[in-house]
Amino acid sequence: MIEPIGESQRREVEAMTEHYIREAEAVFGRRFRRVPVAFDLKGRSAGMFRTQGRHGIIRYNPWIFAKYFEENLHDTVAHEVAHYIVHEVFGRRVRPHGEEWQALMTHFGATPKATFQLDLSGVPQRRQATHRYACDCRIHDVSTTRHNRVQRGVGLYHCIKCDGQLVYAP
Repeated sequence: MIEPIGESQRREVEAMTEHYIREAEAVFGRRFRRVPVAFDLKGRSAGMFRTQGRHGIIRYNPWIFAKYFEENLHDTVAHEVAHYIVHEVFGRRVRPHGEEWQALMTHFGATPKATFQLDLSGVPQRRQATHRYACDCRIHDVSTTRHNRVQRGVGLYHCIKCDGQLVYAP
């Protein structure tokens, strides 16, 4: 099992995040708030920019960074900072990997692509919980997202084999 990156590499990632924000400030001729950085992301994503109310956060996956540090130090950090800057400049009016994001990635000297294809063996994977539902012919494992929709009364699911409605079976 891979160990997550340590403090010195986290500082390098934070410094590279700052570097790209400064580059964006030069491009747009304005200052940007410094976005919090966390190293708590799990699963198959190396990074994520997310808004929380009026503020954003950049989250990095410390296990993927440990396995592919140099690639992520440049590409993933540029990718997430570009999302943050595009959000600050254009808001939600543009596509996440649209032309504004691609132009900024190109300016950063990073490849403007949305995903990577790297071997993630040894990297802890996030597992989504499932919930048991039954129809007329069998038991189904339903994702937490779908389960929550059913519980809120905004989702209704049917079996593709018998067309029976799925009913929660705890």
